[in-house]
Amino acid sequence: MKWIQNLSTKKKVIIIDYGMGNILSVQNAVHYLGYQTILTNNPKIIEKNNTLILPGVGSFKEAMKKLNELKLVDAIKKNILINNGKILGICLGMQLLAKKGSENGNCNGIGLIDGSIVSLRDKTKNVLPHIGFNLVDINSGSKLFNGIDKNRYFYFVHSYYFSTKNKNLNFKYSYCNYGKKFISSFENDRIFGTQFHPEKSQQNGLTLINNFLS
Repeated sequence: MKWIQNLSTKKKVIIIDYGMGNILSVQNAVHYLGYQTILTNNPKIIEKNNTLILPGVGSFKEAMKKLNELKLVDAIKKNILINNGKILGICLGMQLLAKKGSENGNCNGIGLIDGSIVSLRDKTKNVLPHIGFNLVDINSGSKLFNGIDKNRYFYFVHSYYFSTKNKNLNFKYSYCNYGKKFISSFENDRIFGTQFHPEKSQQNGLTLINNFLS
């Protein structure tokens, strides 16, 4: 309960509602931390606010179709690249921040980070989708994991993962292993993504969301 403060002193958090997000659990977590939320798919609101959360469950290609139909791709880019906002992509939402994805056919992503979304299917003999709590190897100096001990468990549900060959970017990464070592989160000053679901990861997840918001 240490996070709860006067709501009037905290900025509202925009949760992007494009029809493919685990909206309620994310909203509940943000409310628990003492923040107000606005659920919206209005590009005018999204491009101006400085704190965005992009949840997501389902297919990369279908999600990008919905974001493009709602004219949200340019709004998100304007928020981050022009208006100096920040964004947290969760699960599919993290994947959508990449340049491209291959789920159900090749498709361009939002493109805020240089990388692509590829299948775990040819990389692991483990059962897919990867479901449940798994150990995350945390990068020292991470803002997202501030106050969280190294090698903690977070909740995953996915069959695809973020891959990049560009290691010279100003990003920090965490990693997870599920028969294949993969990037489980990325972050820089304003672009954050988690392949796992922090809103379903108990105390560690709440701490991570609060780190992003604050």
